[in-house]
Amino acid sequence: MTTHRVLPGFRRSLVLLAFVFPVAMSTGCHFLNPRPIVVRTQQIAPELIDASESQIEVGSKRPVLDGIGWVIGIPGKILLWDRRIDNHDITEDTVLVMADYLEKNNLPHIKVRANQYAPIEDWHRLRKNTTVAWPYRYTFGTLSIASEAIFAGRVFGGDHYNPYSDTIHLFSDVPAIAAHEGGHAKDFTRRTYKGTYAAAYMFLPLWHETIATEDAFHYFHERAEPDRIVEANRILYPAYGTYVGNGLGSIVPSYALPLYYGSVVAGHINGRALNRSVITR
Repeated sequence: MTTHRVLPGFRRSLVLLAFVFPVAMSTGCHFLNPRPIVVRTQQIAPELIDASESQIEVGSKRPVLDGIGWVIGIPGKILLWDRRIDNHDITEDTVLVMADYLEKNNLPHIKVRANQYAPIEDWHRLRKNTTVAWPYRYTFGTLSIASEAIFAGRVFGGDHYNPYSDTIHLFSDVPAIAAHEGGHAKDFTRRTYKGTYAAAYMFLPLWHETIATEDAFHYFHERAEPDRIVEANRILYPAYGTYVGNGLGSIVPSYALPLYYGSVVAGHINGRALNRSVITR
């Protein structure tokens, strides 16, 4: 009988926490502090470094295909309130930020595909990436490449870093997102058991997302460019809210949808509240 009295109370506490956290996240606080990822030892597969090819490759213009992708990406544009989300038109500004991030953080083995579809090449990169144990590469890694081949980002969008092929895929023309994905790559570079760490993402994505997002904030604060900081606050906080919302929704499934959207809205409010103290040019 005692157990039946305790569990409902515990559940009520979880429900209360789930609803309070999004509200707390909209108070203009630094829930995500500018914190660099400290890399003491890099785990790099030398075979992935190829000086004969460009580290960042931009896909050729395909107006019809990219137009379809732009339309499919409308929900993401609305969610983060930025038309550059999954716009499939990566400009020089984003490319330069990505290149600078990779150079400053000594990541010569990372490949960046900006609106490019190349699953065969990524499969070859997966095979060369011996820093990830082969059981992970040829199970989860194979599935990740297959997913990228079938649900092509060139159409469906979805900026992400693939740890099995050490490749960043960009479909949004947002420097803050590019730096965030770079943060994931930098984080994985210091991990000894990359496959296990990658598998952990399926259960604890907020852990990985917090590390990468805080590193991106540190990168922009270190550059001391107020406009970049404003953009990072405006984009990365609601993006982080999607992961918070998903996590809270798993605790209280009955309220998953309002918790998800509530967390995103809270991220928007928090990011804009923080921007009031940032002086832009």
